[in-house]
Amino acid sequence: MKLLHIDSSITGQNSVSRTLSANIVAAFKASNPDVTVDYLDLVADAPAHFTMDAMCPRTGQTDNLSPAQVAENAVSEKLVEQFLAADVVVIGAPFYNFGIPSQLKAWIDRIAQPGRTFHYTAHGPEGLAGGKKVIIASSRGGVYSTSPQGQALEHQESYLQTVLGFFGVTDIQFIRAEGVALGQESKDQAMAQAAQAIEQLMEEQLAAVA
Repeated sequence: MKLLHIDSSITGQNSVSRTLSANIVAAFKASNPDVTVDYLDLVADAPAHFTMDAMCPRTGQTDNLSPAQVAENAVSEKLVEQFLAADVVVIGAPFYNFGIPSQLKAWIDRIAQPGRTFHYTAHGPEGLAGGKKVIIASSRGGVYSTSPQGQALEHQESYLQTVLGFFGVTDIQFIRAEGVALGQESKDQAMAQAAQAIEQLMEEQLAAVA
């Protein structure tokens, strides 16, 4: 089993999403001795924001590419190959300004490639990256999941669900810790609930392969 572990939080050791994603990966390694882990820190090694230099090779232009276009295409190819090779992808995704970190969005822009993660058919777009499990380690300072008002402001989990679904990924699970900025008691409760969710996830994983 190949597991791709991705982090995108800017807060380092203080990051809740990094703690959650590390705990999920550790649980997978404990339950699957043959798992190999590839780690991508999108803060330490972030792809540049999407530009025409990165876009041109995807529009069919293959001749007379500039050095910048060749270099940007190489970055995109490395990231999409890494994603497609993984059986399991664990993504640490904090909640920034009602959405995801720009570093994570830049990664998504690089792997959203026609002919690689999706293609267009006579019946509409079709994802090409199915058959893998994606687990999102979601952290939020406030509470957004329990009210219509909060859900209307949330463009983090909903966006990831949409774009990964567009790529053909149907097995998506969220391990969420929210309300972590509302005091220590709230944070402790959120982390305890997330730990229980990880334990349940591993039980389901073991049952599925039994």
